[in-house]
Amino acid sequence: MAPAAAPAALRCPPPPLLSCRRMARAGPVTRGRAAVAVRAAQPDAPASEPAEFAPPPGFKPPEPKKFGVKSGQQWSVLGASLGIPFRLGTGVFVLGFSASFVDASEIPADQYALDFGGSKVKETSKIDQCPRPEKPIEIYEFEGCPFCRKVREMVSVLDLDVLYYPCPQNGPTFRPKVLEMGGKKQFPYMVDPNTGVSMYESDDIIKYLAEKYGDGTVPLMLSLGLLTTITAGLATLGRIGKGSSYRASKIPPQPIEIWAYEGSPFCKLARETLVELELPHLLHSCARGSPKRQEFFEKNGLFQVPYIEDPNTGVKMFESAEIIEYLNATYSLYKS
Repeated sequence: MAPAAAPAALRCPPPPLLSCRRMARAGPVTRGRAAVAVRAAQPDAPASEPAEFAPPPGFKPPEPKKFGVKSGQQWSVLGASLGIPFRLGTGVFVLGFSASFVDASEIPADQYALDFGGSKVKETSKIDQCPRPEKPIEIYEFEGCPFCRKVREMVSVLDLDVLYYPCPQNGPTFRPKVLEMGGKKQFPYMVDPNTGVSMYESDDIIKYLAEKYGDGTVPLMLSLGLLTTITAGLATLGRIGKGSSYRASKIPPQPIEIWAYEGSPFCKLARETLVELELPHLLHSCARGSPKRQEFFEKNGLFQVPYIEDPNTGVKMFESAEIIEYLNATYSLYKS
């Protein structure tokens, strides 16, 4: 629970006269694809040339392989899948998801649908009835935190785009920023640039998102109090310690874009690396029933996640194992 001196939610005041510990936001953070200031100021550090980013020598994006698991990745995928039964699929489906089997001839070739035998699965949801934020929500968190997982599940349910600022243990950049903005190193921490609201406490964040960008309801598995937290913690057991500790990295000037959703074990593996390397990323949530699946299908001719677009290098690629290799080769300071 947050102490009384640090309220759970703050609304940004217009005059910039209060100290940064009292303000919901302190210091400018440019949002969007154009540019995002991501490296905290280091006043005692000597000036240096800005880092240049390029794909690894000879890099070639892999061809997407439907339902393929790279050799050596099987145990990682299995461990990342433990969250699905422990959380009863929360984060796999968007709000109001429903599905029906129809004859394949009823679905046009240019429309996304899951093939199932000789039929196709037609998906619908309530997302198109929900308010959509104009700017991405900003969340400071890390992968191995059960409280953060709860909020990520709600992000998937509501099909939100979120700009994530990873805060792994010992991370030098965004953990201090959270302390500066809100007064505590506590996670998750959310900032909504559309309303000026910022807050700690996962349950408060979930309720806020449900009321502001959903239909006001919170899914059952996110409304069970202590049981929700326990099962969210159990969901991390298969990947214990992963996505929690900082590995020295070069932070690029623009966030990496990733199409993913919380219920996918392949997406979880890719996000673990993004978090460990403290790489800001704009996540386009696309759980089952998401309208973004059709948009993705029209753009790429298929639907498969995770998929990243890195504006710092121009790389666009599928396949979680290769994405992890690419991120390590491009941004880690210590190559394994």
